[in-house]
Amino acid sequence: MSKLFIIGFGPGDREHMTEQAGKALAAADVLCGYTAYLDLLRPLFPDKETHSTPMTRELDRCRWALETAREGRTVALLCSGDAGVYGMAGPLLELAGEEPGVEIAIVPGVTAALSGAALLGAPLMNDFCVISLSDLLTPWAEIETRLRHAALGGFVLCLYNPASHRRKDHLRRACDILLEVLPPETVCGWARNIGRTGESCGLLTLRALRAFPADMFTTIFVGVRTTRDIGGRMVTSRGYEKKE
Repeated sequence: MSKLFIIGFGPGDREHMTEQAGKALAAADVLCGYTAYLDLLRPLFPDKETHSTPMTRELDRCRWALETAREGRTVALLCSGDAGVYGMAGPLLELAGEEPGVEIAIVPGVTAALSGAALLGAPLMNDFCVISLSDLLTPWAEIETRLRHAALGGFVLCLYNPASHRRKDHLRRACDILLEVLPPETVCGWARNIGRTGESCGLLTLRALRAFPADMFTTIFVGVRTTRDIGGRMVTSRGYEKKE
């Protein structure tokens, strides 16, 4: 039976890639993905055939992967981070339906919420929400509702896609909503180019986050009342001290 791997290859290098992802990539006849993702992996698999599509052609990418797998070739459909977190696992499975003759395997990876949190310290030690600020597929009104309810619910927030050339003010707008609920001095953090050249991170307050120059390579973390800056590390208390 033909095989199609949907692979989350982590932040983007061999050090951060899971062993399972590395084995699936090595077993594939052809790698399929967004151009930038293929560029990240090309040095690791220089002899692999590749098929790329631009950022907005996700469904075309999935259709090509399915059609190529039907022809008997082993395909690896690439996703940065984890395939099931804002990745291609959902649309691929929706298109495949009960696809005969193609075995689909989803290979998990390390999403930015986890790899970014590790850089910053331990911000996700209690309940948290992951919210994308991109309104390409989700109306901004729904994003506002999710932000407000998550803040009211006391969840640590991890914000994906905080800004782009077209969406320069989305992080500021999100902070304005959060400031309706959270104190201006709430501890926040940012991580950029996680696991890649130019990796960096830092802490700041929610008030300062409002003017932070984020981009599509940045992941934002917004703390709660139990989140503290401990020696430059962002730490959310789980409450273990209450057991004592």
